[in-house]
Amino acid sequence: MSTTAAVPYGDTLDVSKTPDIPMARLVKVELRKMIDTKSGMWLLIAVAAITAVASTIFGFVGHNQDRTFGHFLGFAGTPQGFLLPVLGILLVTQEWGQRTGMVTFTLVPHRGRILAAKVYAAFLLAATAIVLAFAVALITTVLFGGTNRWSDFTPIDILKISVGQMAGMAQGFSYGLLLLISAAAIVTYFVLPQVLSILANVIPFLSDKAAWIDFGTAQQRLFNFGDGNLSGKEWSQLLVTGAFWVALPFVIGLWRMLRAEVK
Repeated sequence: MSTTAAVPYGDTLDVSKTPDIPMARLVKVELRKMIDTKSGMWLLIAVAAITAVASTIFGFVGHNQDRTFGHFLGFAGTPQGFLLPVLGILLVTQEWGQRTGMVTFTLVPHRGRILAAKVYAAFLLAATAIVLAFAVALITTVLFGGTNRWSDFTPIDILKISVGQMAGMAQGFSYGLLLLISAAAIVTYFVLPQVLSILANVIPFLSDKAAWIDFGTAQQRLFNFGDGNLSGKEWSQLLVTGAFWVALPFVIGLWRMLRAEVK
């Protein structure tokens, strides 16, 4: 037999002083959601497996002069560049596509806190992937590295690849927030750059200004290791395109998510 506490008739239950759920717990829940779903779990496994496999294959088939740390890091990080944005998309859209949003927003009615937890989780996953890429590249360089294995990597390259991978995660997250549908966000993320690339090849004006228009073009130097830091102009191109392709979708998506009906 169980008993429950009852509020006397006419009285009210004051919950105004009840502490909020800690942000760390919300982030932990968001990270766990990626494992609880099959799509999220297999995507995480794919990121780890392909990172290791791509770098290892290059170790066996690459030429001696090409087997440098920078190249190994490139082969480890390139698959992540394709998969991390998808991970960011799923972090947002799973609440809406799998109808868990009603539970989430009932337990934590402040949608802004849920979104903040998702942002933290996204960048924690991206940071983990970056560390994994460096670890895999280091191991494969030691095992398979050529004569000048450390010649094409400088400390600034750590910043460059970190910015590149975080930017990809942020862009995927923003698209997911904007569209709230997994399939639509993933298709948009992969198709839109191809359309811009085709237009840039057809229209001379766009070809000359591609780095000021296309976020992917502006990021290319981030993954060229050993050639030093980006110039002020190149950082400006990243900021301009990032504002349009990442920040703007995020702001519009935030406005939409805070007002969308949860079904």
